[in-house]
Amino acid sequence: MKFWTDTTLLAVAWLLTICISFTACAREEKKPNIVFFLVDDLGWTDTGCYGSSYYDTPHIDQLAKEGMKFTSAYMMPTCSPSRASLMTGKYPPRTGIYTVDAYAGTPLKMQKVKGIRSKRFISADEVTLAEVLKEAGYATGHFGKWHLGNDSLTGPLGQGFDANMGGDATGSPKSFFSPFGNIKHMAPAKEGEYLTEILADGACRFIEENKNTPFFLYFPFYQVHVPLHAKKEWVEKYKGKKKHGEQGVPAYGAMVSYMDHSIGRVLDQLEKYNLLDNTIIIFTSDNGGQIVATSNSPLRGQKGNLTEGGIRVPLIVKWPGVVRPGSIEDTPVTVVDHYPTLVEMAGTGIPENTAVDGVSLVPLLQARGKLKRDAIYWHLTSYNGNGRTNALLWQYPGGAIRKGDWKLIENFEEGSLRLYNLKEDIGESKDLHDQYPEKAGALLAELRQWRKNTGAPVPKETNPHFEAGSRDWIVRANKSRDVKETERLTLVR
Repeated sequence: MKFWTDTTLLAVAWLLTICISFTACAREEKKPNIVFFLVDDLGWTDTGCYGSSYYDTPHIDQLAKEGMKFTSAYMMPTCSPSRASLMTGKYPPRTGIYTVDAYAGTPLKMQKVKGIRSKRFISADEVTLAEVLKEAGYATGHFGKWHLGNDSLTGPLGQGFDANMGGDATGSPKSFFSPFGNIKHMAPAKEGEYLTEILADGACRFIEENKNTPFFLYFPFYQVHVPLHAKKEWVEKYKGKKKHGEQGVPAYGAMVSYMDHSIGRVLDQLEKYNLLDNTIIIFTSDNGGQIVATSNSPLRGQKGNLTEGGIRVPLIVKWPGVVRPGSIEDTPVTVVDHYPTLVEMAGTGIPENTAVDGVSLVPLLQARGKLKRDAIYWHLTSYNGNGRTNALLWQYPGGAIRKGDWKLIENFEEGSLRLYNLKEDIGESKDLHDQYPEKAGALLAELRQWRKNTGAPVPKETNPHFEAGSRDWIVRANKSRDVKETERLTLVR
């Protein structure tokens, strides 16, 4: 019989210690997967966890229970600038994308000052979030709406994504049922198949194919943007359901619930491959809801506006082992913060010579401190709304700043100001500009300094073709929900 000597036992113990330590380090150093859900036109209160009793969103509500819910999260008023800022970490003056390019079609007779046209596509020179994560060893997949370009330089594959399904220059599908009419880079689909289902299929395959490597899955839904195309069986669930204020369009409710269902499918896939514990999940919207389909109450306004209904959005971050489940954060945060946040979460750094405007939210997520920032900003160089189709989105060129509880909106047409205390008046019903002129003046000075620092252009040229009564119909249209327009946009199959 062979006996172990003391020396041998020590050697074995040492080797076991080394192996255990190596395994632990490998486990600790494994980069977290990142799944980013970006919903198109979802309003601040369009989920159960944000207060709606009309929309059924069990998977999103569960994310809120397991993660951190932000109550003062912001985007830009429309999708293109939000998406550009998300991918670059930069405010619109640095990308040149201020609004949806289609709004350049605002009739000249309706423009009191000549708007400055926005760029349509992201610059090929930008170092995107996807490029940074790919360089750090992540597999990167894009499934859904891109809206920032379509060629080999400005499309998803040219901006850091290994895989792309559905991402091109398109802002919304002509139909959510195949054939979609204008969505490129799609998997083959039988006639009548639902767009969101196909995209979810692709996202789930991406997880399966990359389950053994860190991945960044970006799932920017085309849903719940109009047209209001929904599956019949999902619409049936909303028929006869009690409204929540002005939230009560069954087809839109069906789209919200199907979006939530698709999120559930992705979460189930993560669970299937035991990836949930090492996956960071972010859920948000690209701007406020559109009142042809929903209501942003108690917020004022809607998509396209600089008021809270246009820019305040839901935001949930689940970071297993870091974020305290069910926590709520009131600190104002904005779209440019996602870039530095995700880069830090991934354990990498922002590339040299790449400046970002956002700040990392990691201190908030770890509950270890406040953000080192005083204010957040918005800037719009042209009009939102290009005719009757977008009547309710109407917004003049202007800028805004939020600092603490205070928010100032500047109208570039008139040079006028509106001041609100959001803590006391979340609906922006009481303009306090005359009551607190010093506060308004201080915020205006900061806003102008920010514009100077970022090179933000301000439209100043008076338009001689402006017709004073050309916009009266907009005021009338905004006084009530346009039921006929809602019906025109609805298709149930």
